[in-house]
Amino acid sequence: MPTYFDHNATTPLHPDVLAAMQPHLTKPFGNPASVHRFGRAAHAAVQRARDEVAQLIGCRSSEVVFTSGGTESDNLAVKGVAAALSGRSVLYGATEHPAVLEAAEALRGTDTPVEVIPYNEDGHPDWAWLEQRLARGDVGLVCMMAANNETGVIQDIARASELAHAHGALLHVDAVQAAGKLPLDFAGNGVDLMALSAHKLFGPRGVGALAIRAGITVYPQQHGGGHEDNLRSGTLNAPGIVGMGAACRLAAEQMTTRNAHCQQLRDRLEAGLMQLPNLTVFAQAQARLANTCQFALHGFDGEAMVMALDREGFAVSSGSACHSEHGEPSHVLMGMGLQRDLAKAAVRVSFGPDNTEAEVDQLLAAIGRVASTPMAAMAV
Repeated sequence: MPTYFDHNATTPLHPDVLAAMQPHLTKPFGNPASVHRFGRAAHAAVQRARDEVAQLIGCRSSEVVFTSGGTESDNLAVKGVAAALSGRSVLYGATEHPAVLEAAEALRGTDTPVEVIPYNEDGHPDWAWLEQRLARGDVGLVCMMAANNETGVIQDIARASELAHAHGALLHVDAVQAAGKLPLDFAGNGVDLMALSAHKLFGPRGVGALAIRAGITVYPQQHGGGHEDNLRSGTLNAPGIVGMGAACRLAAEQMTTRNAHCQQLRDRLEAGLMQLPNLTVFAQAQARLANTCQFALHGFDGEAMVMALDREGFAVSSGSACHSEHGEPSHVLMGMGLQRDLAKAAVRVSFGPDNTEAEVDQLLAAIGRVASTPMAAMAV
């Protein structure tokens, strides 16, 4: 039976989430926007889910806007704020997910200037550069991930918020990878916008949310019905939203035990990896997500390693699932200033609560076998 070690790409649907969704896949089947009893039942279920999402991240229920996933949430935040703050600059981190990176880059050529925040080899932003850039007073939006999807590095969101607000800018946080793994405090940390995705925390695919602090102006990016307070038109995916709410509730209840288990597995993996010659664990000394390890065997191609491990029965990745098919080196590691060959050798292992120590030992044995393959067969 193949072993799944790619939970940062997507997670299996939790049985309790499926159970919560099941009635809404059949009855009640009303449109949440309809005023009859079928619609009211669907609307009530959506509102309960909105409460559960809000409770996980520490915002008001009225600040949660449901979307089709993290990509739409990031696009709505970046493009919607840029349109509302016409002419002011957008800054995004060099290690951001493509949903933020490409949304920001799509603004080039408009009246919204775009700049990249440089990052260091430890996976953190150049804070001095950011403060100096903000001091010019023309920045409208700063984008910073709560935790990186490849390295797992956790960012100081409160510090980013304080800096941005001190210079009249807003802060958008991509928390897609962090939600359910880190305690998030939307209000306490002064976050203005925060993106989430259900399928990263054992919920269904195709549903997400964007939390928008009350009073922030965001221009909608799609029109045709005025749903979600005119911010995101389109009939709500009630079964998916119910599933996201259930997944958020379970994540809040199980976060501590899930993290402790995954941390134990990651420590076991990294202890074994460090026995191999010419191996780097990226950002190993930094605070990271408990379930995430990204490493490189020097001189090996990451994509070739992923395929070799797949043949051994293990599902891992070479980085973001959104870009892995292109065979390019990790833009995250390149953004941290690492050499191209090392970035191209990257492999990511991301654990879930059902993984075991025995599976980690089996993975280490498989990596050892792959590492003994003649270098020419897998050379960068």
